[in-house]
Amino acid sequence: MQEQAAQIQAEALAAIEAATTEAVLEDARVKFLGKKSPLNALAGEMRNLSNEEKPKLGAALNAARQAIGGALETQKQSLQDAADAASVADLDPSLPARILPSGALHPLTVVKDRAIQILRRLGFALADGPEIETEFHCFDALNTPFDHPARNDSDTFYFDSGKLLRTHTSSVQIRTMEKAAPPIKIIAPGSAYRRDEIDATHLSVFNQLEGLYVDKDVRLSDLKGTLEFFYRAMFGENTEVRFRPHFFPFTEPSFEIDVKLQVKGEAPKWIEVAGCGMVDPAVFTQVNESRGDQAFDPAQLTGYAFGMGLDRLAMIQYGIRDIRLLIENDTRFLSQFA
Repeated sequence: MQEQAAQIQAEALAAIEAATTEAVLEDARVKFLGKKSPLNALAGEMRNLSNEEKPKLGAALNAARQAIGGALETQKQSLQDAADAASVADLDPSLPARILPSGALHPLTVVKDRAIQILRRLGFALADGPEIETEFHCFDALNTPFDHPARNDSDTFYFDSGKLLRTHTSSVQIRTMEKAAPPIKIIAPGSAYRRDEIDATHLSVFNQLEGLYVDKDVRLSDLKGTLEFFYRAMFGENTEVRFRPHFFPFTEPSFEIDVKLQVKGEAPKWIEVAGCGMVDPAVFTQVNESRGDQAFDPAQLTGYAFGMGLDRLAMIQYGIRDIRLLIENDTRFLSQFA
């Protein structure tokens, strides 16, 4: 029977060596190592052998299986190598490589990341909040009266539940003050929604970045210095920044911020980029009522807040004249930022 095992091994090795495809090689594997293989049949005869002959046949069978298995692996690798060589046989290595298009961050993402980086250097932490908001967090807590135009259906997206799509990320400032004790120094980038007519400078959904700093003895000069530093870091050290008195329900005094831009071939002009001001004490009062304590005592604390449109910053940074280009995903437009 040991001679039979050797004969089966020799037959198997010859069949494996003759296999020219992986399918034929698989047939050889099944034939010589499968359940119905002659080696298994021979192993079934061991019960008829003496105790002296069984170990000898077992060793012969194991040697045959190992030899056949090794030959299968070697031939399989040989066939794969031959197939790989054939696949590149007609390849001309002198041909120039194909140029693959490179991806890039969206200009809005670049500007947002840059703005966050600058403000993080000034000690601001990132904060986030829901885009579907309550009227309290979006309006009431921000000292916005019931008859304010922003609360009309014509200006704001309301749900049947009474909730709304936030019109600014100032709601994140309220939620942060509800949860954390002063001092607070945060920025809140994110989407905001308004029922604006879509044109070259307006979208119904846009990107904002708002900031809040609350502590003892926070002054208007701190606000002015922070934002002047920010816009000069964003647009260049020689950028001129102007503060104009304005009105916002949640800050007093309030200002709009302009930067002077020099576009090649045009006269310098001022462009509005943000709104800001000192936090109105009425906001602190609303937050205290929501918290149920006096953590934000307006007699002890002051603060400033600011908000800016990231879309506007991107348009200024890259000289984009139509805000709709930022949402159309036209690769012809976006490829210039790659």
